[in-house]
Amino acid sequence: MSKKTLRVSKIRNGTVIDHIMRGHALDVIKILGINGRSGGVVTIAMNVPSEKLGLKDIVKVEGRELNPEEVDKIALLAPHATINIIRNYKVVEKQRVKLPHVIKGIVKCVNPTCISNSEEPIKSIFYVEKEEPLRLRCHYCGHIMEKEDILQQF
Repeated sequence: MSKKTLRVSKIRNGTVIDHIMRGHALDVIKILGINGRSGGVVTIAMNVPSEKLGLKDIVKVEGRELNPEEVDKIALLAPHATINIIRNYKVVEKQRVKLPHVIKGIVKCVNPTCISNSEEPIKSIFYVEKEEPLRLRCHYCGHIMEKEDILQQF
């Protein structure tokens, strides 16, 4: 009989981002604009055993709930993640991130000649060609972007 150990303490209020593909917890932190100087408690667990993923990362952010744009950004880099909203130590909402088929205004095209990078503000639009490994195609110029291109923008 195996004994379960609580590796990371529970939080009173905030968000737990679970089932992050291993090695991407720091990318999630970057997406959320967390730099460690704002004072809020953030717990990062990396390479935690997982039945579903083998190894996974977990990020707990106390005192903060994510907005829909942050959830969409996380879906780009961690398509299997779940977002748990915690209030008074209880999970009150649980959602699995979902990568939309069309991504608008979240990332910029890396093609410098793309019209979405012109001086006139044009919202970027990408179509998801493949979720894993991630491949996005720009609506305007057809340029293909991959996960590494997106990571550099956060």
